[in-house]
Amino acid sequence: MSDQPKGADDYTAAGGTLAALKGVAIKENQAQLLVRLAAKAELFQPDGDDTVFATITVGDDQHRETWRLRSSGFRRWLAAQFYQKEHKAPGAQALQDALLTLEGLAQASGRRHAVALRVTGLPGAVYIDLGTPQWDAIEITATGWRIVAKPPVRFRRAKGMLALPVPVPGGTLEALRPFLNVADADQVTLLLAWLVGTLHPRGPYPVLVLHGEHGAAKSTAARVLRALVDPNTSPLRAEPREERDLVIAASNAWVVAFDNLSHLSPWLSDALSRLATGAGFGTRQLYSDDDEMLFTASRPILLNGIEEVVARPDLMDRSVIVELPTILPAKRQKEAVLWAQFDAARPALLGALCTAVAAALRDHERTEIPALPRMADFATWVTAAEPGLRWEPGRFLTAYGKNQSAAHELALDASVIAAPLQELLLATGQWEGLLRDLLDALGTRVSEDRRRQREWPKTTRGLLGMLTRLAPTLRAVGIRYTTGREAGTNLATISLQKK
Repeated sequence: MSDQPKGADDYTAAGGTLAALKGVAIKENQAQLLVRLAAKAELFQPDGDDTVFATITVGDDQHRETWRLRSSGFRRWLAAQFYQKEHKAPGAQALQDALLTLEGLAQASGRRHAVALRVTGLPGAVYIDLGTPQWDAIEITATGWRIVAKPPVRFRRAKGMLALPVPVPGGTLEALRPFLNVADADQVTLLLAWLVGTLHPRGPYPVLVLHGEHGAAKSTAARVLRALVDPNTSPLRAEPREERDLVIAASNAWVVAFDNLSHLSPWLSDALSRLATGAGFGTRQLYSDDDEMLFTASRPILLNGIEEVVARPDLMDRSVIVELPTILPAKRQKEAVLWAQFDAARPALLGALCTAVAAALRDHERTEIPALPRMADFATWVTAAEPGLRWEPGRFLTAYGKNQSAAHELALDASVIAAPLQELLLATGQWEGLLRDLLDALGTRVSEDRRRQREWPKTTRGLLGMLTRLAPTLRAVGIRYTTGREAGTNLATISLQKK
């Protein structure tokens, strides 16, 4: 039997009474006191997640903050509550015991609430966490925007998040152009459209890809764009080494930005496609053999590099690709000057962005696009925002259509089978036969060195996989195919037609 004195709750649960102690003092241990003090917080879990969060009331203004139970933010608050009561710090083991108990109590309560990072929405409204110590937010509706001290949504904070400026009305997003090295009006349109898309409360989100030579200010453009919607102490990250790194980055930032990429491996290209559209991720937690870290949200993504890093058609279909020109020496300026000017312009730029989102909220349900492009939700959202951006109708779709056409050309150039396939169909306009015969026919139209390359398909399965990924691009250039099985056999067949 333990000689640890029991608390009053323990005796009550056991059927005992305080009177039975006959004057024996009951003293809570530190863990029990911490659990009791935590009753000031509301504990809950998000849907589909066993992580426990706590919403606490803080400060003279009694604002609400939401933290993961295991976060340093909540532990500091709980330790402060203990110190105010006992005038000493709680022991590390007592704090761990209390957190474990609180997790169990939260799970048993079944209380569920949505929790968001930086941007979220309710029917008819978008909320943006300003990141200030007061935890106020921007509320955007169809009629406009305002700052609210106690938003009706729960935001969490991640390490590295920085505060947004308080927006002011009357600005225009076109004022962002001096801070971006862009070649023409279409590029401006696409970059501003991507910004408007990042403030949609739900994905899918387009992947913005910036590329250009050394000296094209790609990293500066990426920092400027991110600073306007999701500023962070580490605005650009290095390429993730594994899926777990990507999940951690997406769990701790609204905009996921990777800098100076030279190549996207197939696994990373596929993972970014899933992150853009909101497919789920499951990866092992650090130092654990059986616990999974689950992530099911989608994120706006920003990539930059010298080369055209996006090659796989599935990611290219989800991308807005902008090539930045090299800056002439006469047009260069000191970074300190640029950032000082940008910081001064940020409040009005953010206000203009909020005005555009208000227009999108007002009109997106009734906005009709005759021939919806890929990323249709994004296209509809930005088209609906055009009045708030002071754009003429159709400006975005025109620029986006050109960009998609250029992306298809890039996808064809990047595919090892596209050129020989187009040559094969050029003469007759169609081809029918066994898939293995198509592989042989394509092989005769390239050099032996090309066939020996790792990228060249060595099997019919590999060829079919390439055709499947390339299918949207092939359709865009008038090539369609169907597959089947040869009668009486299990051999794969294919029929190709070029219109």
